[in-house]
Amino acid sequence: MTIIVTGGAGFIGSNFIFYMFKAHPDYRIVCLDKLTYAGNLSTLSTVMGKPNFRFVKADICDREAIFKLFEEEKPEIVVNFAAESHVDRSIEDPGIFLQTNILGTAALMDACRKYGIKRFHQVSTDEVYGDLPLDRPDLFFTERTPIHTSSPYSSSKASADLLVLAYNRTYGLSVSISRCSNNYGPYHFPEKLIPLMIANALNNKPLPVYGRGENVRDWLYVEDHCKAIDLIIHNGRVGEVYNVGGHNEMKNIDIVKLICKELGKPESLITYVADRKGHDMRYAIDPTKIHEELGWLPETKFEDGIKKTIKWYLENREWWETIISGEYKKYYEKMYGDRK
Repeated sequence: MTIIVTGGAGFIGSNFIFYMFKAHPDYRIVCLDKLTYAGNLSTLSTVMGKPNFRFVKADICDREAIFKLFEEEKPEIVVNFAAESHVDRSIEDPGIFLQTNILGTAALMDACRKYGIKRFHQVSTDEVYGDLPLDRPDLFFTERTPIHTSSPYSSSKASADLLVLAYNRTYGLSVSISRCSNNYGPYHFPEKLIPLMIANALNNKPLPVYGRGENVRDWLYVEDHCKAIDLIIHNGRVGEVYNVGGHNEMKNIDIVKLICKELGKPESLITYVADRKGHDMRYAIDPTKIHEELGWLPETKFEDGIKKTIKWYLENREWWETIISGEYKKYYEKMYGDRK
């Protein structure tokens, strides 16, 4: 079995590659990544030497490169993690999000159509549903919740989802979609909430919190997410959407305070900053469908997962300090620039 994993040098994509090598050691995994600011080739250093692993530096919008890769590898499954994914960046520059997240997805599916893959899986987000009110803890996102986006990022992901489903209906392409809640765990890029707070706290820097930090997110440990995708691509129904949630709702401010406590840092480091434009208040996923159909449930409680995550960042300071310094961008040229 050959699987192409796009965006595999990013946070969730790299964890998925590690998981798949453990779960399916005989699979051939081809990682395609543009290595933008959020892609870090050094993350994949432990698998680079495997005979059944290949890394290809390319943009999913580059149709010539994509079709060439499909011609060479003849993949059975494609899992698309590749996306611009930071809400604040999408507010500043929406164009690149539309280009990568919509047109890039279309290019991948066109290659899938030509080369007859068994499954194209789109990794999406619960943000396509918009948000839920804080005073209605009984409400959750289901697969039937209408799309109601708040940012250019979530709009681009929702557009891609609709395109994926259209390719299934129009062309008969074998597709599936997963919409996940906020992931956390090892190799999370330091601009995101949890790793940013860990890094800043360790360096005794201010911990910037939007508004009053009352926004609620459903946190999913990244390995649990990877297990869900593995189940979907092998056993999930074609043309279906599966919500993948952690059953771990937490206020942002409570997470920041928890990180301070775990690291022995004072809460006086917390600094409240002007709120994000169109900031969603609450995300909460109902994962009943994937549980009933595929037997998946999140296995990692937040109090355990956050301790594992903090421990990982303490033990791998070089990884994230290199990213913060910008040195990681040189890794590709040093270690891989002359390889194809």
